[in-house]
Amino acid sequence: MKKLTLILLAAVALLASCTRQKEAFPIYVWQGISEKTDMDQLQEQMRFWKSQGVVGVCLENGNPEVVAKAAARAHAEGLEYHAWIPCMLRGDKPHSWYAVNRLGQSADEYPAYVPYYKALDPRNPEVHKHLVEQMVSIAQIPEVDYVQLDYIRYPDVILSRGLWDKYGLVMDEEYAPADYCYCDDCVAAFKELSGIDIKAVEDPSKVKEWAQFRCDQVTALVNEICAAVHATGKKVSADVFPGPMSHAYWMVRQEWNKWDIDMVFPMNYNDFYLQPAQWVGEITEEEVKSVPGKPVISGLFICRDWQKKADIEDPEGHGLIPSEMATAVQGARKAGAAGICLFTPGDMTPEHWDALAEALK
Repeated sequence: MKKLTLILLAAVALLASCTRQKEAFPIYVWQGISEKTDMDQLQEQMRFWKSQGVVGVCLENGNPEVVAKAAARAHAEGLEYHAWIPCMLRGDKPHSWYAVNRLGQSADEYPAYVPYYKALDPRNPEVHKHLVEQMVSIAQIPEVDYVQLDYIRYPDVILSRGLWDKYGLVMDEEYAPADYCYCDDCVAAFKELSGIDIKAVEDPSKVKEWAQFRCDQVTALVNEICAAVHATGKKVSADVFPGPMSHAYWMVRQEWNKWDIDMVFPMNYNDFYLQPAQWVGEITEEEVKSVPGKPVISGLFICRDWQKKADIEDPEGHGLIPSEMATAVQGARKAGAAGICLFTPGDMTPEHWDALAEALK
């Protein structure tokens, strides 16, 4: 009898193991929407995505009316809704809200790299108040499951290697015009904390306490938002740079392993770092270990015009081609990711979808 019981237990364990292996690997998608988006067409897209294994949508728009309409359509299709909100890049706020670079220039007047890089100061109390109120208002929409924080960081003090040529830069040190924030309040707060006048330091990038101070400002802002959103009964996710310690920490001051978020979406865009598709698995392993027990959704960048990828000069037109999908997806899964997120589903060709389905078998 004892032997029969052991055999039955072993059979149950084997069946459970097989069931787990056959469980679908969750897929999410990132896509922008606007006030002009046709909601019927959007729902048709959602229905197609669902048929391809998508379980959740991350749609970019901060207008509560648009979010409410889109979220209702997502729920109608049985999809989880992440209200994807850019946080620190805003072009219409008071001048005093903006971060100041090492040259003393305000980001609203002298944005780094591109015109829309008008970055707010994450330490500014008015910025805190504004973002908390906005995220709470979005979280209170019934069909919103997660508020998703994007651009919750400083501008890239060093760009990913794949973007250097595009902007004509050699970034073997921190780039002063994109090194924030040196406003009077931040400088004074850091001096009171550390005793260091950062403006009197010849090379601020060598001061580890200064880098940590900025990381802590972002962390404090995120955790304040999280507390407010959690109080509504909703969850928080965030789009972040890879790592965090290998990239996000020193590139954009994101120490996201200290954040009180519920789900993390690292943007593991291998082409931006001049890395092959297998890098996705390698970096995902670091990310999973950084936040034990927290879902890590590995973000994948898709090359739309993949047959002409070699001829595309702009690295932001690169990304995964169909033949690389299996390597990236299986690498992320083996590393412990809780799913993948596609940027963007509109760039997924039929060949991409077929390759993704094959990779998930």
